[in-house]
Amino acid sequence: MKKQSQFAAQVAEGSTPAPTGFALTDTQPGVMVPVWKKPDEETGEYTSKYRYLEGRPRQIRFDAKEGQFTVEGKEILGPSLTFQPLAWRIFEDNILELGRKKWAELFYADERHRVCAVLFHGFSVENLLKLRESLFYDEKSLSQVRLTATAERKENTKITPKAVYYIAQFGYVEGEQEAVAEGAAFARDNFVYRDETFTPNATVKFQHGYQVPRREADEATALKLAA
Repeated sequence: MKKQSQFAAQVAEGSTPAPTGFALTDTQPGVMVPVWKKPDEETGEYTSKYRYLEGRPRQIRFDAKEGQFTVEGKEILGPSLTFQPLAWRIFEDNILELGRKKWAELFYADERHRVCAVLFHGFSVENLLKLRESLFYDEKSLSQVRLTATAERKENTKITPKAVYYIAQFGYVEGEQEAVAEGAAFARDNFVYRDETFTPNATVKFQHGYQVPRREADEATALKLAA
């Protein structure tokens, strides 16, 4: 404890940097907490800034027929969505009874710090992979930028009548350093995933910050072996 207090004192005076993802508290001298926590106004106790039920993030849907983002298919958010990813994965799997497809699943916190998950598939995933390549050569990653996904109208004229559908195009701006560090720390310290989309059959191409509790992985593997 004495060594910890000395270390915290060195951080406070500026002679030693705080560990990544941690900061000194305002209410408890010599104590460091994860940067994703905040003090309660009444008790001073540090609790999460984020509202998140483990494995049950707020579901944001991209409606490829209407070109709209919605909350669980009900509340319309509009034709574009801007967010800074906390965690993400690009994978192939048979989920939501839609057959085996290539998916991109991204997790983020909205303006009220509610943890959300949004899924893309098909050409939208290919567009995200192209953006990821550009970011790589700019020495950045998806977790370091603010993404904007915008619905782009497409037509299939090979059938009669022609079909209209939408795919997501992606753009980005530099993420705020504080928000990037906070999101990375939250993903490091918490299991960020969605129950409904996790199976042991996924072929993961890329992932960052995505974590599933061991019990969930063990149960899913047992079900797979029993099938």
